[in-house]
Amino acid sequence: MKTNKKYVLSKDESLFVRGPLSRFKELLFSFKVQLSFIKAFRKMHFIGPCVTVFGSARFTKDSAHYKNAEKIGAALAKLGFTVMTGGGPGIMEAGGYSVGCNIVLPFEQKHNPYLHKWIDIPYFFIRKVLLIKYSYAFVVLPGGFGTLDELFEALALIQTKVIKDFPIVIFDSEYHKELCRHIQIMAENESIAPTDMKLLLVTDSIEDLMAHIETYSIKKFGLVKKQYKPNWWFSEKKTNSKKNK
Repeated sequence: MKTNKKYVLSKDESLFVRGPLSRFKELLFSFKVQLSFIKAFRKMHFIGPCVTVFGSARFTKDSAHYKNAEKIGAALAKLGFTVMTGGGPGIMEAGGYSVGCNIVLPFEQKHNPYLHKWIDIPYFFIRKVLLIKYSYAFVVLPGGFGTLDELFEALALIQTKVIKDFPIVIFDSEYHKELCRHIQIMAENESIAPTDMKLLLVTDSIEDLMAHIETYSIKKFGLVKKQYKPNWWFSEKKTNSKKNK
């Protein structure tokens, strides 16, 4: 896959997490982060209530995991949700009205052709904020390090009540059996509370997944149609009439 030269991180940006830079470079970096957030907020403001689907970019179309993602995406769309993903290939091509927060990497990642709207983001932490901010539920499909990172980010935020207790569903019990066992071990050793186990639903049934989201997202949070009008001061155009927060 060709590198997206336009968005390759500069040397200063790639060094940012390694330690202090000059005060001027730190300030410049903070301005770039702020600009990325502003662009993302503008892009995402009218997309409607979302369910974020986490999963690997590496599964091909003939994979059972990919086919399950398509079915889940279509079912979520029928419930009235916009499907939000990391925007890349593989499972992130889940069906329905789809929005992608695409991380810019020198390999593996580029936005998939099935997205209705997407934004390119140069920093992982900004993408994670957006995937959390606009979602009323999280669906975890088979994936790798990135998927687990996003799963436990959502769990930690819900556990600590930074965000509301939106439903989190782990799909495919066989693939995730060792992960689920480790979470159980954490509860047995009291590194998490036994009640924290209730933050997750593990299932192999798309029907049960949708029923869970309908009960603990749509009904619990009273998702009703609420229109945000575009503001001509910001040169906004409304592109989606779906429900919003």
